[in-house]
Amino acid sequence: MKNGGKAAETRKKLLDAGLKLISKRGYLGATTKDIAKKAGVAELTLFRHFSSKEILFREIINSYTFLPALKGLMPEIKNLEYRDAMLLIADRFLGRLYERRDLIRIMQSQMHLYPSKVKDIYQNFIGEIYQTLASYFRELQDGGPLRDFDPEYGARAFLGMFFSFFTVQEIMFRKDAMPLEEGKVKTEFVDIFIRGTVR
Repeated sequence: MKNGGKAAETRKKLLDAGLKLISKRGYLGATTKDIAKKAGVAELTLFRHFSSKEILFREIINSYTFLPALKGLMPEIKNLEYRDAMLLIADRFLGRLYERRDLIRIMQSQMHLYPSKVKDIYQNFIGEIYQTLASYFRELQDGGPLRDFDPEYGARAFLGMFFSFFTVQEIMFRKDAMPLEEGKVKTEFVDIFIRGTVR
C-alpha cells in the first residue's frame, strides 16, 4: 500500500475511534490517548493527522453527521419534485439522527461543560446545515414554486420539526411512551411544511 493510502486508512481509523469514544464518553471523557489506542496507533500519530483534539472533533462532525449527507443530496434533489425532495431529506435526516443517537444524547447532556472552541465547532456545523438547505429553498423561490419567506428560517423550521420528534422519542421518553409511526410522521410533517411554503 502506498504511503498516501496508508495515511488515509490511519486517518479513518482515528476518526472511527474518535466517534465511538466521544459517543460513549463525551468530548471531555474521550482522551486523545484512548482514541489513539482504540485506533491501534500511537498518540503521536494522532497528532500528526490532527494537530489538536478540537480539530479531530471538527473532522468527526464533518465526516459522520448529517452535513455531508445533505451536501451529497443536493445534486440529486434538484431533479425531484419539491415534495419528493423534502421527503428524501426528512428520511435521510431522521436516519442519521438515529444512527448517531449516542453522540447526540451525550452532546446534548454535556455541551454546557465543553470549551468554547468545541461549542463553536458544533454551532458552525449546525449553521452550515441550515445554510445548505436554505440555498435549496432560495433556488425554488427564484421563479419556482416557493413563496417568499426567509430560507434560513425555513430550514430551521423544517429540520427542527424532525429533531424535536427524534428528541422526544429517543431521548426524553421511552419509545413506547408516545408511539408514533415514523413513516406517517415524515409524510405529515413534510405536507404541513409544504402547505406553508408553496405559492
